[in-house]
Parts: sequence; structure tokens; C-alpha cells
Amino acid sequence: MDARAIARPDPVVKKIDSPEFRSIFTQELKDLIALFERYNFEIRVAGGAVRDILMNMNPKDVDIATTATPTEMKEIFTKENIRMVNMNGEKHGTITPRINDRENFEITTLRIDAITDGRHAEVIHTTDWLLDANRRDLTINSMFLGFDGTLYDYFYGYEDLQKRRVAFVGDPDMRIREDYLRILRYFRFYGRIAEESNRHDEETLRIITKNAEGLARISGERIWQEWKKILSGNFGIELTEAMINCQLAPHMGLPDAPNVPEFLRVAKQVRSFDPKLQPITVLSALLNTPEDAVNLNMRLKFTVYERELCYFITQNREETATIDELLPFQQLCLQTISSVKLKKEYVLELLKYHGKRELYQQLLDWPIPQFPIKGNVLIANGAPKGPKLGVVLDRLKIIWSNNQYNMTQEQLLEHLPSVLEEINVKKK
Repeated sequence: MDARAIARPDPVVKKIDSPEFRSIFTQELKDLIALFERYNFEIRVAGGAVRDILMNMNPKDVDIATTATPTEMKEIFTKENIRMVNMNGEKHGTITPRINDRENFEITTLRIDAITDGRHAEVIHTTDWLLDANRRDLTINSMFLGFDGTLYDYFYGYEDLQKRRVAFVGDPDMRIREDYLRILRYFRFYGRIAEESNRHDEETLRIITKNAEGLARISGERIWQEWKKILSGNFGIELTEAMINCQLAPHMGLPDAPNVPEFLRVAKQVRSFDPKLQPITVLSALLNTPEDAVNLNMRLKFTVYERELCYFITQNREETATIDELLPFQQLCLQTISSVKLKKEYVLELLKYHGKRELYQQLLDWPIPQFPIKGNVLIANGAPKGPKLGVVLDRLKIIWSNNQYNMTQEQLLEHLPSVLEEINVKKK
């Protein structure tokens, strides 16, 4: 599809002079603008910062696009004795100068994606702003903002933003096949700008479903990075359900038949505790077995905390579902699988999962008492080294907790022989 055939005849939409626009003008940015003017290269604000300013939000980052090539930028900054940092971006056409030794700016040469394989692109530099806008994923991310306040919008992103509509630039099928991660970016930006949870364009969802298998080519880390933002944002639950309806689940590490009713039930309960939900807690509800958690981690490459929380919830949710007293949850906190602090965080998330609000508050307020006996003392009194020592500690902690945590080291040692006998370890 010819970009010029679908582009706005005159890309200049309006002039902006809002507080959010003025907020970006640090002295460093003013110096950078003057520098590019001096060397006769054009620079504009690009992408997300433009979108944020139009939504009356102060942008966190100001990405800049330019007609200067990376080589030309390096020559300018070298000549002006301006330090450049993070040279890894140069292969993508991005140079990062540190202006006045105070502020970094990522400046990227206008480019065309010449060859794409669904994951990466080979780029050619250009001086044509329309062609750079045409390679971007969504219309709301394809706008530029001149530093005089001129809004340049080639593909009607401004109108889409006013309507809170998420649309691909040009042909959605082609845009997605250039980089299948754009499927998830669609859902993430829907959560960012939409005002209703389920006003998707049906044709867009059809094309996403058609390309679902392409997500299998995207690394788990990139998928989880996007999905975590979706779950943490507006309509995260509804958007995940929509993603599953688009047949994305098996390509993202979920079982073929995720437990959507349980997911919706748990999400409602967790949201009642805290609107800022822990993504792993609700995600665990989609998993049918602990083995599903192992498979999901293999696909998405969780952090250690995320992995252990997912395993903990899927392994403990069934046997704790009907428990309505505090003690068993306190005892879970005392298990020696991981550090005590993390274990309590896991148990609190488990209580959120079950919607047990009173028990959650009681456990949150409960200071974990110090267990009065150390592993080396147990070993000196005949306990085995290695994994079985953890089993011995857990059994003694249950005895200790059943006695309201009011036992001395000597009293606990009196129980050691029976515990050792129970786990079939003979005292030497």
C-alpha cells in the first residue's frame, strides 16, 4: 500500500502551546535545538511524548527524530565536544548525547524498515518524515511535534486519539507481520487510551487472531514485558481475556484451555483488595496445574520472585481455599523454602487470590516471631544435613506454632527424636 495514498494531504494539524508542551523545554533541550538549527538539520519530538502531550500528560521521556544520519550526528557532537553515551543504539540509528553533562537525549535518524522477518528489521535512513511515520505501528504513535508547537500527523492519529481509538498505520495485517509483538502493543495501548474495556474494532481483532501463531516467534522476555504492562494497566483483565479469545494463549506459554472463569473470579477479588494488582497473582488463576506454571515460566522467563510466587500459588491454592483461620497461613510463612520475608509476601498474595480480606489484614499486621533454634544446633543433636534438615525444621516450626510460638530451644529439642523417627532418620 502506497503510504502517500492513505496519508493526510497536509500533515500540519494544529499548533500546540500547552503547559505539558512547555514542560519539556529544559535548558539542555533548548541548547540541543539551537545546535541542530546551527547545522541545518531538523529535529522533532516523536512517538509517545507527542501522544502524552496531546492527552494533557507531562511526558516521562522525550524521544527525538531527526533528518541527520548517525554519522552526521556523531560529527556534530564530536566537533562540539559533547559526550555521547550508550552507543549500542547506533545500529538502530539512535545517538544519545549528554547535553551540558546533565541530560541525555535519544535522537534517532528517520528510517524505513527495508526488510522485516516478524521480529527484527533492517533499516534504511531517510529524510522523509512521512516514510518514517509510515513504518510505525499505531497511528497514535506516528505523530511528530515541532519545537515551535506544530503538530505533524500523517495518518490521522490525532483524530484517533480524540476518539480514544487504537488503529494500526495502514494495513493492519502488514504492520503485524513486520513485527508480531505489535499484537501485544495493540492491547497495551488500548489500555492506555481507551475509555471502555471492550470497544475493539472487530476487523482488527480478526486480523490479530489470524496472525496469532506469529507470537511463537517472539522471545518470552519481550512477550512478558508487554503482557505485564497490560495486566498492570487499565482493563488489564478484560484485555487478557480478549487476547485469549484471539487464540494467543498457547503461543504465550498458557495451557491450550486456560481457566478463564477462575481468572475472572480471582481478578475481581484481587481488585477489591488493591486496584494495583500483582500480575502473577491473577495470571496464576489461568493455570490449571503446577505443571502449567513450570511451562509458563519456561516460555516467559520470569524473575525469581515471579517464578516462585507463581509456583507457590498453584501448589497451595487448593488445600487453602476453605481455610478460615490464621494459623495455617502463619505456618506457611514459616516454611524454609525461601527467605521468611518473601514467603510472607507469597502468603499475602495467596490470601488476595482467595479473597480472604480479614485474614489478609491479620497476617499483614502479624510480626513473624524469631524461631528459637538454628540448623547447626539441630545437626549437633543428630539431625541430618542437606534437604532433610529443612523437613526437620518445618516439622519443629509446626509444633512451635501450635504452641503459640512460646517454646524455648530446649523444649523444641525434646521433640527432635520423634520428628527424626517420623521422617525415618535414625539418630547417630
